[in-house]
Amino acid sequence: MLGAVIPGAPAQPRAAGAWDLPGRSWLGPQWSWHPDRPRTAHTKPELTPLEGREANHRAVTALLDAAGVEHFTVPGVDDRSSVVGVPEPRRAAALAALAAGMDGSGAFATAVRPGRPLERPLRPADRADWDRFADTPVLQVSWPLLDPTGTLALGHEYGCAVEFWTPDGGLLRAPRANRIAGRVAADGPPVELPAHLFTRLLSAHGTDPVNHRTVRSRAEFDRTGIDAITFPVDLVYTWVDGTDPAWQRRKAEASGAVYHSESASDARFLSRDELRYSLRSLRLNAPWVRNVYVVTDDQRPDWLDEDAPGLRVVDHREIFADPANLPTFNSHAIESQLHRIEGLAEHFLYLNDDMFIGRPLSPHAFFTPTGIAKHFPSAARIPLGPVSAEDTPVDAACKNNRVLLEECFGRVNSQPMDHIPYALLRSVMTEMSERFPAEWARTAASRFRAMTDLSVTSSLHHYYALFTGRSVPSSLQYGYVQLAHPELAQRLARMLARRDRDAICVNDAFSVPEDMAAQNAVLEPWLEAYFPTRNRYERGPR
Repeated sequence: MLGAVIPGAPAQPRAAGAWDLPGRSWLGPQWSWHPDRPRTAHTKPELTPLEGREANHRAVTALLDAAGVEHFTVPGVDDRSSVVGVPEPRRAAALAALAAGMDGSGAFATAVRPGRPLERPLRPADRADWDRFADTPVLQVSWPLLDPTGTLALGHEYGCAVEFWTPDGGLLRAPRANRIAGRVAADGPPVELPAHLFTRLLSAHGTDPVNHRTVRSRAEFDRTGIDAITFPVDLVYTWVDGTDPAWQRRKAEASGAVYHSESASDARFLSRDELRYSLRSLRLNAPWVRNVYVVTDDQRPDWLDEDAPGLRVVDHREIFADPANLPTFNSHAIESQLHRIEGLAEHFLYLNDDMFIGRPLSPHAFFTPTGIAKHFPSAARIPLGPVSAEDTPVDAACKNNRVLLEECFGRVNSQPMDHIPYALLRSVMTEMSERFPAEWARTAASRFRAMTDLSVTSSLHHYYALFTGRSVPSSLQYGYVQLAHPELAQRLARMLARRDRDAICVNDAFSVPEDMAAQNAVLEPWLEAYFPTRNRYERGPR
């Protein structure tokens, strides 16, 4: 399990040559092996789940190659685990190669029975233990993998499964289902194929280099399955630095307030660097994202490397249809213009900087293979009746959305959406702006949140797309952290230990200035522990 503590055992002596290649381990040159620690593990700087998956795959194939055992990579059903096929007549040679190479390396092995849950991983004590694998159709192998901080651990799910394919005439037959083909030619030549064909955690469009590696496989698997998402998915953030004196001055002037320079040090503007860690969550858990757009009001995080591939900072001036509406301090107004970002993909995710991808997800969590978006209704309810002075700005905007939707479709929306990444279609945003020009223009012109606003990205889009056949309701395992909660530290600790949330929101809606320093003292180390792996958008060390 991602993040789970991996069970350890006293280190076994390593057989000479069984684990170490000249100058490196089977996992690769960037890994370090620590057999003398209480919990043995291989560590790698800036570890990600996909790199751990690849390391296990590389270790298994290296051992098979060294023994001259034929093998080919298979598109398995579990995106986290790699799969290697071996002809059944080569079982004995494969098991011998794995047993010798894994001896003393801390590796785990499990017999996999199709249709049954993955068994508890075992660490074979000696070669004799391998007799239990003499007839298993599938063998799952993994090494304990950690980042150097010890907070990100990759469990047996990220291992490599070795399948034994049975001769069937001139074919080899798979012992269990995969995504493409249950039989391959027995004498088929090996071919190099893109790694994204073998896990949906990768994409041909992703700009992270991990998306463009190749693996040895068979020509039968050089196909795009019906469940593949073949279109690019971009991601948009809106971000503001509330400590910036120039921004504070613009805000004060727009509101008619008096700007005081000492307000720049006010505790309510303490930066938590959420954007840094949200971007880290992408590298860890959504490397298939193509381009990232950070929409700002003439601001830049000082740590952000704007020259990084796949990243662009977008100023409000680039996207607002009417420049007279600037400056604006209304997120509803800014969100109404996101579809105007030049180069933005039709399919994109919109995140606030307090949203994080909590564990590895494929784009299927947000879109169907046919391009339909998914939305995530909340258990809360929007009050009935017209907008009133008692409504929060969120409820008022949902009510304004409801008026438009009822006029167009005769339907009444009663639920807001969970505050997690929003899956959006650029064409739907454009269509709504043209269908509701007056309401759209009024929202865009509101410099501060107004009771006449639409909430385009967090509500209106999803219902409009639903009623026009372009979005469907779905669900994610959602973690919500309210920083003002008295048990903040305990909640964060549980979430870090479990790492079982698909999406996480860290919200400070009810925080007061005098509490923020104490909250940051708890939150900052949690963010660093949950997302320890730097992303390529960071200019320098933390």
